[in-house]
Amino acid sequence: MTERLDTPEHAPAPEQTIGVVQGTALYVCAILGAGVLVLPGQAASLAGPASLLAWGFSLLAGLPLAFTFAALASRHPDAGGVATYAARAFGPAAGGIAGWWYFIAGSVGQTIVPLTAGYYLCAAAGLDQRLAPLFAAGVLAAAVAANLAGLRIGARLQIALAAAVAVILAAVIVIALPQLDPAAFRPFAPAGPAGIGRATIVLFFAFAGWEAIAHLSGEFRDVRRTLPLATACTAAIVGILYLGVALAVVGTGTYGTPELDRIALGRIVENGLGLSAVVIMGVAAAIICLGTTNAFVASVSRLGFALGRDGWAPHWLGRRSARGVPVAAVLTVGGIGGAGLLGSALFGWGTDDLVFVPSVLVLVTYLLGAAAAWRLFSGRSRWVAGLAVALLLIPAPFAAAHLLVPAAIAAILLGWRVARGRRTG
Repeated sequence: MTERLDTPEHAPAPEQTIGVVQGTALYVCAILGAGVLVLPGQAASLAGPASLLAWGFSLLAGLPLAFTFAALASRHPDAGGVATYAARAFGPAAGGIAGWWYFIAGSVGQTIVPLTAGYYLCAAAGLDQRLAPLFAAGVLAAAVAANLAGLRIGARLQIALAAAVAVILAAVIVIALPQLDPAAFRPFAPAGPAGIGRATIVLFFAFAGWEAIAHLSGEFRDVRRTLPLATACTAAIVGILYLGVALAVVGTGTYGTPELDRIALGRIVENGLGLSAVVIMGVAAAIICLGTTNAFVASVSRLGFALGRDGWAPHWLGRRSARGVPVAAVLTVGGIGGAGLLGSALFGWGTDDLVFVPSVLVLVTYLLGAAAAWRLFSGRSRWVAGLAVALLLIPAPFAAAHLLVPAAIAAILLGWRVARGRRTG
């Protein structure tokens, strides 16, 4: 991208503080969050037990994608992430479009993730799910505050949060094992291939973290060594936990309505341990969602900074504080997430209503990013990127009319750039 505004006085370089452990923790919390709490139920409602195929495909597609983004971030460390890669491969316009696709997806996600915590906390307190936005606002505010305090504090906290996430989800899987019923897997694919395809599209939201951490690549120590190692560790952890939790939801039949899908893991724990476990699961959900929100506010705000720095967003987004924190971008991401929570409170928007928008935006962002890698790389890395592109194209037709969203964003952005050029020309 062009029109760089990151002069030393306006945008001091961030400290390189993230190692393998912190990087893995950030990745785990970025990927395991609202996705693992609500999407197993929603995917099962769309595809029945065959949703397990959608999970398997998503994990399979995620492997070449994860290592492609790790390679891109290692070779081109920059806060712009996929926007930087697309610009290098296809020109500034492609970079700006890719950046905005992911910025909007990530910002809307800061409505979905905290709202998920709100659902579980409402269940723990015996309250109506319509009060979930109130609890969600507290989760979002805490994550924004942690990021304003600086990444060093957030990263240390992330290690503890990631460990808590892994322990909590492993406990849910163990609790579910005695409840599994072979009859729950029949009929296996009640909605046919179309249901599996729709479920796969929804699940892209569960894997948005592969791109998210790329925006923090400039803050890794020895990025060419630490980032690929963190990616490999995360892929193993995420694969085991996602498949285990999806199997638990399907095998216990804990899905079928939006209200149940939103708190499926809580119901599994409740059935296995008793009513007192609902409170424990509510607290656990809040911890998981806080970790995810913290990681995404950090990464998406860096992307917002890069868009402002490179002339694809208002220039004030492209500035950092004396401590290297993009304060305006952090507040912007938090503000978009807060606006979504306000809409949820006023109009009853649920995670099941909102998730298709960021999911489709993540899909097209990943496609463009992997295509950029295919053009920029050579040898084995290029073939890995090509495999990622091929796998991502398979579910794309099932996005149907939702593909109009990224098309509209691209059209609006290009129109704004033309109008801006005329005013300044």
